[in-house]
Amino acid sequence: MKGRRLSEEEARAWAKVASTVKRIGPREASLPEFQAALEAGEAELREEKKPARKTPLRAVSPEPPAPKVPVPPADRGREKRVRRGKLDIAATFDLHGHTQISAARALPGFLIAQQADGARCVLVITGKGREGQGVLRRNFLLWLESPEARALVSGYAESHPKHGGSGAFYVFLRRTE
Repeated sequence: MKGRRLSEEEARAWAKVASTVKRIGPREASLPEFQAALEAGEAELREEKKPARKTPLRAVSPEPPAPKVPVPPADRGREKRVRRGKLDIAATFDLHGHTQISAARALPGFLIAQQADGARCVLVITGKGREGQGVLRRNFLLWLESPEARALVSGYAESHPKHGGSGAFYVFLRRTE
């Protein structure tokens, strides 16, 4: 059937069917031209050029925004004591192997349990990520700014190199009342 042209009756029937469907091809303004082309037996109608986009595309920054610098802990003395080895780290929580979602679920539970056990300082290992911009590290710092975290955490600081350096944080927990 290649190259076969529509008869007048077929062209009219096709025009009726075409008017009942949602058009994804030619625009509504070109429908009479399309029907005329069908009735004339032309194989195809030339495609219209798409109009230029009215709103320009936004430029996407190639780098994610840098996370905020950690806020110093409420008590700098505790941070110094941990770094010197005079204050014990009660527990360590390693986020390696966690997804963003599983880390967001597990971290609050860990901190609540440690706080209930009377822990004052824990070590949370986030990892550095690529170029210090790891997803878990960034999300951890954002989570620490949340109201939920403020109820548990009195402060935090980047850990000493012997505890993981910039890939880990000391988290100082509030006392339970």
